[in-house]
Amino acid sequence: MTSSRTAVITGGVSGLGRAAAVRLAADGVRVITLDVAPGADLVVDVADADAVTAAAERVGPVDILVNSAGIVGPNAPLWEVAPDGWRRTFEVNVHGTFHTCRAFVPGMRERGWGRVVNLASMAGKDGNPNMAPYSASKAAVIGLTKSLGKELATSGVLVNAIAPAVIETPMNAATSPEALAHITGLIPMRRVGQPEEVAELIAWLASDRVSFSTGAVYDISGGRATY
Repeated sequence: MTSSRTAVITGGVSGLGRAAAVRLAADGVRVITLDVAPGADLVVDVADADAVTAAAERVGPVDILVNSAGIVGPNAPLWEVAPDGWRRTFEVNVHGTFHTCRAFVPGMRERGWGRVVNLASMAGKDGNPNMAPYSASKAAVIGLTKSLGKELATSGVLVNAIAPAVIETPMNAATSPEALAHITGLIPMRRVGQPEEVAELIAWLASDRVSFSTGAVYDISGGRATY
């Protein structure tokens, strides 16, 4: 990989975003983290379109965009989910991905090379019970990825999604023990995944090594994936 490439990673302070930042840096990529948490290179709420636009102007040319920022949202039956909880889950998981793609993809198109990696979830394909906001939002990320991948298919910019099963990250501290036990029990390998395992797939999708794949969804699920 060309060492002069620059990556923006949302949610880059912890979890999958942090693991991706470490892994891409090992490939010689200059990494810029965006996160609401202290310690990010740029403290930005991806749900805020204006803030994302301002961050893109400040950062300048970017070759790689990894959309890892996300929240679990409410753990409850659909009919018990408050509208605000539903809305906020979509604002971060879906609108945030839209905002960053809208801000950074045009520059990639102009330069004729780019990689976008969107973090979806097995929940977006299977639908996890008592996690309707999260499941629906990640299904939306998959749809966005497929559409954008086709739009950019001849541009040199590749857009792919990753659908992990449950991974051992701080975000899952917000998942109820019952829901966590259910989704872990669906994994034939009988364990949760590690962030570093997902980061390897992100690194490949962010590189020249992927060349004939766009608009695709890559499962990393310990065998859970059924389609």
